[in-house]
Amino acid sequence: MSSSPGFCIVDADATHAALPFAALLQALQQGFADGCEAPPRQVLELADPTGGASMTSLVMPAWVPGRYYGLKCINIAPANAARGLPGLHASYLLHDARTGVPLALIDGDALTARRTAATSALAARFLARDDAAELLVVGAGRIAALLPDAFRAARPGLRRFRIWARRHEQAQTLARAWCAQGLDAAAVSDLPAAASTADIVSCATLATAPVVHGAWLRPGTHLDLIGSFTPAMREADDACWNGALWCVDTEEALLKSGELLQPMASGALRADSLHATLAQLCRGERVGRTRVDPRTVFKSVGHALEDLAAGMLVMDTLRASEGARPPSSDPRTR
Repeated sequence: MSSSPGFCIVDADATHAALPFAALLQALQQGFADGCEAPPRQVLELADPTGGASMTSLVMPAWVPGRYYGLKCINIAPANAARGLPGLHASYLLHDARTGVPLALIDGDALTARRTAATSALAARFLARDDAAELLVVGAGRIAALLPDAFRAARPGLRRFRIWARRHEQAQTLARAWCAQGLDAAAVSDLPAAASTADIVSCATLATAPVVHGAWLRPGTHLDLIGSFTPAMREADDACWNGALWCVDTEEALLKSGELLQPMASGALRADSLHATLAQLCRGERVGRTRVDPRTVFKSVGHALEDLAAGMLVMDTLRASEGARPPSSDPRTR
């Protein structure tokens, strides 16, 4: 992390350190309960004057009046592979919402990964069984690597961690890393068998066809679906929804995710069977799991509120470490 008077540049390592999952889950739960102002994201297409593939930029604003205003920018450049660069870059700029003064530039990739994993774990606090002991992670990317720590913050009883990925060597690499942290972790090659014994199945893939099937899941299993954030993407088959109590992070999921759009189009799922949004669960307007036997499903697509809650926590953590008082939520005291 580097800083100048009144402004911080928070790199990836510092962002991870400022967002421990126990604190992040609490910040997200409070954020969903309180709400914020979050206009729809803006999608910009930046043409390449040389005739190459255009770059897409997603701009996601959110603010708490009188306190913080955050702006996430995600740049997706498909041509970067040929340049030897990552195809996605994200940054998060946090401001004082009263004065407009920039406060911090935060690594957007680290912030997004941690808030995404934490949002799934927060949902599991409401939807997974109290006695959940085994987590199966499907996928081996940046977010998948964080899921054991995130879910343990919500469900401390978890003690077995299994991972499956299309490339088994990637699953083995992550399993070894988790073992080095003292976890009972192992890579698995038989996905149906692993899903049939897991209490929580969390999918963090870029799949465009189902990788998890409802026929594999026991009664009482909680299924967490992270990856499908476009209409063309999907991780779970129709049977995963049959008889399940299902929730979403926000109702935008009903408009964005192929996970929901495709089974709704086929008639396998009805929008009016949605049990709750995460905000309704956090506010106590709806309850989550009340019995042991039903399967539960949580579908997230991400929301600017989650970024803002994480960005606020980064800023408050940094200010606390410097001995400064966090900004008041009441603009009259500032």
